[in-house]
Amino acid sequence: MGRLSAAGMAIARMLRPIVEEDRMNCKIIGLVWIAASMSLASGSAALAQAPVSSPTPPGTFQPPETRGTVEHLTLTPNGELDGVILADGTEVHLPPHLTAQLASAVRLGDTVTVQGYWSAYVPLIVAASITDAATGQTVVDSGPPPSGSRPPPPPGMPAAGAQQVTAQGKVQRQLYGPDINGALLDDGTIVRIGPREAYPIASWLNPGQPLAAQGWGLTTPHGKVVDAQAVGPTTDQMVQVAPPAPAFGPARPPR
Repeated sequence: MGRLSAAGMAIARMLRPIVEEDRMNCKIIGLVWIAASMSLASGSAALAQAPVSSPTPPGTFQPPETRGTVEHLTLTPNGELDGVILADGTEVHLPPHLTAQLASAVRLGDTVTVQGYWSAYVPLIVAASITDAATGQTVVDSGPPPSGSRPPPPPGMPAAGAQQVTAQGKVQRQLYGPDINGALLDDGTIVRIGPREAYPIASWLNPGQPLAAQGWGLTTPHGKVVDAQAVGPTTDQMVQVAPPAPAFGPARPPR
């Protein structure tokens, strides 16, 4: 019995370091777990306290800006203003129901700032707004015209006051809307052609090409425009691009 006790004590003495080491490992593991728990808790608290960035409020996006000098005003076949041409050749388009505002705000030779969207294919900006630096006025496209506005004449019908004319000159630049729909001649006359009819003869509308146009012409305070019925390099080489004028002359505007 004494031998067994002595042997047991010897074994206990041998195992004591191992047991103490296991206890120490357990303490270390416990401390690590506590530290990790505290770290996670503090991290969660920090996340909870951190400000959350809110998304950009809708409607705050601003279209790109372009600056330039107004070189020409552009006209619809009915003589309404529908934009400007800048000195670098960029065409800026606005809806024609803003004619009065545009005529009041923007002047030839003034520097303007345009906010709007560039065409992917041609030098055209569909403007959301245009600001004239000299007058300090801004024209904003807020959407369709107000209800009750008088609609333009149907295609092929002349505008009030239009007369049959023939215009000739060299093409200064093509006009778009957004497809090619006319040309600006070197004397400032605007020739308008339907996009479907202009496409097959687009080479005639390249800058520097001679162009003759016959159709309904208007002279306005902002320039001349011809709603073309026939065009060609010369008056002897014209092709029809719209129905010819009726023999009895232009129709009277509706009352």
